Amino acid sequence: MSVTSPLGFDAAGIAAGIKASGAPDLALVVNRGPRQAAAAVFTSNRAKANPILWSEKVILDGQVAAIVLNSGGANCFTGPRGFQVTHQTAEAVGEALDVSAGDVLVCSTGLIGDQLDADVLVAGVHTATSVLSADGGDDAARAIMTTDSVPKTALVSGDGWSIGGMAKGAGMLAPGLATMLVVLTTDADVDAAGLDTALRAATRVTFDRLDSDGCMSTNDQVTLLASGASGVVPDAAAFTDAVTAVCRSLAEQLQADAEGASHNIAIEVVGAASEDDAVEVGRSVARNNLFKAAIFGNDPNWGRVLAAIGTTEAEFDPYAVDVSMNGVRVCHAGEPDAPRDAVDLTPRATHVLIELHSGDATATILTNDLTHDYVHENSAYSS
Repeated sequence: MSVTSPLGFDAAGIAAGIKASGAPDLALVVNRGPRQAAAAVFTSNRAKANPILWSEKVILDGQVAAIVLNSGGANCFTGPRGFQVTHQTAEAVGEALDVSAGDVLVCSTGLIGDQLDADVLVAGVHTATSVLSADGGDDAARAIMTTDSVPKTALVSGDGWSIGGMAKGAGMLAPGLATMLVVLTTDADVDAAGLDTALRAATRVTFDRLDSDGCMSTNDQVTLLASGASGVVPDAAAFTDAVTAVCRSLAEQLQADAEGASHNIAIEVVGAASEDDAVEVGRSVARNNLFKAAIFGNDPNWGRVLAAIGTTEAEFDPYAVDVSMNGVRVCHAGEPDAPRDAVDLTPRATHVLIELHSGDATATILTNDLTHDYVHENSAYSS
């Protein structure tokens, strides 16, 4: 169940020596074809890492032969030298695989502001290419981990074709077209335009609705590669549904592994005047630290929900809103309903239902609580 489950892909994950710990830190995924179509979405953060700047150019023609990813350093705000390291990495992959460097995507993750050693990366690329395997997907998934506690992989099968995926991310999971680093592969015969349509439709309702801590990374990228090795041209709607299913699985795995979290919170907004309103309302709650701290303390403080949604520009009457927590309606029409002690927030899974009574649109935002462990992990991370 990985990026090498679909036909036509090899992968590797190795310890190149980027991380001082000696843990795996470089992954390579290669599309053997016969098709080498690709699509990608990137962070909308204006502060973009060098690999993003490189990959945005590579993807323009919709053809990608390989993607190389390193953990242990973001290669962001590292100046011209940092961009040259990205370029050298792509050139090393191109040389080793006998493909154009302009058909190689590059991704990096880790601390901002640290220079990567080009010699280490180039040597790592050559090591990785020597151990490429159709069974290398799991190793690749481990090599892109940073603060992740477990690798994240997924697989969905279609009618004679499949889609595999891997992701990393355990913090900075706010949306911006993409979230974290994700690689998706398929052996379906789909051109670049079809991949782009399916990927954007999928990320809009999955990764773009995962908002763990309100922080947007400089390195976020989601990539979809198609080998066409199955020889099957799928129905466009079925293909989009499958891409969405893989993305949803990976998004939920990312939520479950969020840094220090003790609750996985689904904020479902119904009765909104528009989908955009529903997303805005859900996101306002997901990014409210008072609400997140209350959930950590197992406190069904619905007043914090109403205060958060009152800051939005969505269409609704604040005094007509209902709020339920884990199946118990604690607020009805802007007034207290069931007693707070009727709500059990001890399970990790937490469901918050917000009924706006303004229309028929709905959206669900995934987030986590704010814990002592989250603060500790993010204050100690660089050391």
